[in-house]
Amino acid sequence: MKLRNFKYLIRLLICKPIAGLLFVVYVKNNSFLIEDIVSNIRHRRKKEVTNLKNDFRYLLIHYSDFAFIFFWRIKSRFFLYKWLFYPKSSFCKIFRSTKLEGGVVCYHPYATVINAKSIGDNFIFRNGLTIGNKNNNNSQLPVIGNNVEVGANVVIIGDIYIGDNVIVGAGSVVVKSIPSNSVVVGNPARIIKKIN
Repeated sequence: MKLRNFKYLIRLLICKPIAGLLFVVYVKNNSFLIEDIVSNIRHRRKKEVTNLKNDFRYLLIHYSDFAFIFFWRIKSRFFLYKWLFYPKSSFCKIFRSTKLEGGVVCYHPYATVINAKSIGDNFIFRNGLTIGNKNNNNSQLPVIGNNVEVGANVVIIGDIYIGDNVIVGAGSVVVKSIPSNSVVVGNPARIIKKIN
């Protein structure tokens, strides 16, 4: 057996019971976490949730970005075993003041900073995302609606509103409000398509 496979096997043996315990303590009665699990299983595995506990364990063990959101949601800073699930602990920063609804899916969220007033249900984002204030004024923060999908290396800043069902293309810089049911790209971002 290769050393890499052996390390992976040891990690699985340690993480599986811890993930089961975390499910019992935190997930069972938390609607945001349940929505996160359902959304991640749909997007990552292209299937519906069949066993919530097993699907949670699978996501926590195999996807460090899911683990990051989970530990952020339970406001954990000092779990000794947290490093087992995402050893690269500084790959994403989400400010505590951000109100983040359920159904979050993040793909490789490295170099990501999120500081918004609120973000709606089913938010999907990728690496290099910056959501934040304008002119160093923490009251000028974006509000993001439901079912918003954001590509890699996107910047969303200022006191703006991103509507529901919006897709923001990779590399876009959004400094003005975007109406619902739109696809936007570019710097500065402009609407290229309306979604029915």
